[in-house]
Amino acid sequence: MTEYTLYYATNRNHICDDAHPDRFHPKAYGTKFSEDHPENLRFGIIKMTADESEIAKHLSADMQNCGRGDGAALGNYLAKCAVDAQICAYPETLTSDIADTMQLKAKFGSQAMFADLKADMDNNSDVLIYIHGFNVSWFDAVGSALALQLMLHNAPKKDTTQNVLVILFTWPSDGMALPWISYSSDRLEANSSGGAVGRAFLKARDFLADLRDRSKKGGAELCGQDIHLLCHSMGNYLLQSALARTFDHTPGSCLPRLFEHVFLCAADVDDNALEAGQPLERIDQISRNVTIYYNRNDKAMWVSDYTKGNPERLGHTGAAHPALLHNKVHQVDCTPVVHDLIQHSYYLGGSINADIRASMDGWEQADTRRLRAPSATQGNIWTMK
Repeated sequence: MTEYTLYYATNRNHICDDAHPDRFHPKAYGTKFSEDHPENLRFGIIKMTADESEIAKHLSADMQNCGRGDGAALGNYLAKCAVDAQICAYPETLTSDIADTMQLKAKFGSQAMFADLKADMDNNSDVLIYIHGFNVSWFDAVGSALALQLMLHNAPKKDTTQNVLVILFTWPSDGMALPWISYSSDRLEANSSGGAVGRAFLKARDFLADLRDRSKKGGAELCGQDIHLLCHSMGNYLLQSALARTFDHTPGSCLPRLFEHVFLCAADVDDNALEAGQPLERIDQISRNVTIYYNRNDKAMWVSDYTKGNPERLGHTGAAHPALLHNKVHQVDCTPVVHDLIQHSYYLGGSINADIRASMDGWEQADTRRLRAPSATQGNIWTMK
């Protein structure tokens, strides 16, 4: 058995046992918001063990047209392992009814995690923030996040000098399979959780700004590593609310650039969401690069589109008007390489996951090493092959 660690942030309610009844010693997190407030965040580290041979089996699985590595099956296995995981929440000392900036002696879990992350990033490690989608329990979220981290390290043409750490942001998705009730509930919770993510973005902005200031004065060194963001399914709907919250608390008319690359995977948002006047129109401001991944055979998108009365989904057919997108934004049709077993979680599969890692390693969109073909008519459209 091998031990693995995973950073996390959550606005879920904590679940404790009688021996450790406080929020800083949870045994798991639940399906409801934090009892303090939907924007109340806990930060911590998960430690868990897993069978190395079982992990190797999934990492080497032949995914047919999609290449090597079945991250979806790996996530399912790791979700079972997460039941016995140790959760180490960063302790905090603060008053809930006083603004953070007014608590000079407060101890924040976010600051402790950022400090630990900086130490990891100093050792050549990029960071990828991962926001999951609809119908995901705490254990499923942990499994998918750790599977994503392991798959990114498994990419066949990765930069071997570069590590990747995944930070899980998990919100109170119901984790049930009730098509009408659960979807509606999760959509409301995703919208509310957007404020929590926006708050986390603001905390990261302030930490990075302080780090840059201290660097200019000789008090700290910048590591030169990158921070990325990957949103899956309804996690993209949550991102819309997060951007709105961040904008409301940002001086001026432009959002802070926090990320090197943002990946919108199987996005359960309208297909015009990135256009002017729409909820994701400012996404180019927070990142140097944005990539949309979609699958025309994604049944989860059919459910969202037809049974819920939503407009066409971004994760189903891509952007409605690609020519109107910012030049930072590219989209990739994954339909040719996706099969039934990974039709919605294809960001965890073989060549698509490797394409994400290639972007994190700094490959140009048109790099000939990528397994994708360009559109004959538009420079920002690609098809996996």
